[in-house]
Amino acid sequence: MSIPHPLEQADGPLAGTIVTDLSRALAGPHAAMMLGDLGATVIKVENPGGGDDTRGWGPPFVSPLGTDEERESTYFLSANRNKRSISLDLKSDEGRQTLDGLIRRSDVLIENFRTGVLDRLGYGTQRLAELNPRLVVLSITGFGHDGPEGGRPGYDQIAQGEAGLMSLTGSGPEDPQRMGVPIADLLAGMYGAYGVLAALLERARTGRGQVVRTSLLAATVGVHAYQGTKWTVAGEVGRAQGNHHPSICPYGLFRTRDGAVQIAVGSEPLWKRFCAAFDIDADADGIATNPERVANQAAVIDLVTDRFAHHDTDTLLRLLADAGVPAGKVRDLRQVYEWEQTRSQGLLVDVRHRTLGDITLPGPPLRFFAPDGTETTRTRHLAPPVLAADTDAVRAWLEAV
Repeated sequence: MSIPHPLEQADGPLAGTIVTDLSRALAGPHAAMMLGDLGATVIKVENPGGGDDTRGWGPPFVSPLGTDEERESTYFLSANRNKRSISLDLKSDEGRQTLDGLIRRSDVLIENFRTGVLDRLGYGTQRLAELNPRLVVLSITGFGHDGPEGGRPGYDQIAQGEAGLMSLTGSGPEDPQRMGVPIADLLAGMYGAYGVLAALLERARTGRGQVVRTSLLAATVGVHAYQGTKWTVAGEVGRAQGNHHPSICPYGLFRTRDGAVQIAVGSEPLWKRFCAAFDIDADADGIATNPERVANQAAVIDLVTDRFAHHDTDTLLRLLADAGVPAGKVRDLRQVYEWEQTRSQGLLVDVRHRTLGDITLPGPPLRFFAPDGTETTRTRHLAPPVLAADTDAVRAWLEAV
């Protein structure tokens, strides 16, 4: 919308777009943060009794000068950059009046309440459309808004298990493992932001808003990729098999003398170059083609492991690079964030937090460039807000327009 407001606006493709974020925890906040990274003004609405649940999710917590006062959850910091925070009691007349004003002036509203909660608060789909016919609403649930289990609460690890992801992750079929990040939540947020952008594009043609729905279940099924078609087309159920690819061989993690490397021999020409570099007969029986190697994966893994066991990691990576074979090491997060390549891609941003001072956050994963090569990516970012930090400013803006 083009309504002026006193809150500082950022550069970016969504500059001037106003987002009301009613969500909490991770899926909805992640979607809202993505829109904020693109330049939208995101107003996060939190309850007065402590705010977003993730403000209490820890440890770790950090606080100014190591004190216990004004401590912040690093979990909350991970999902709420580029936002403003206001505190509203949505069961009070004053809270609903403020929310009504926000909805009238917003382009997007994001919520991830359980199905029916928003209706009980008086903000069902029809009411939202009456307040603002141009409003795009993103609604995220655990297992969908309808269907026989549509009312179930959604938590990431439960969704990872129910949506099949854990059955594909782990050392083997008897060792289902969750991923080390809340991937179902994150995927739902990403798909949600993607849906919002499509709805905003359609609104530019029609002048009408609409409701975008996704769920942790839908987002996780949406990334099954070849494991999905393996079942729906071929009738085969994929299973966890550790750090080696089920359809390409050799492709996975191999131990070295002092650590490990990962390789991806994804074509027959690569296989021949790999074999030449490590004194392997590329045309030997049982390993000449990828289907043969997949069928004999255990033997191929043993063969490669034997060749790699006598090299340290850095030497092996140089040999693989010289052969033109894609390869890499396994970094911990300290190594990732200290890697100059990470910094060069804008994946770290420095911000000033109201209580913590100068902090560094993981940055947005998108960059934008003009046709002449000039980078137009947003470079000035807002630190995650302390609870209710912008309530007065937002109310002043609502009263002024």
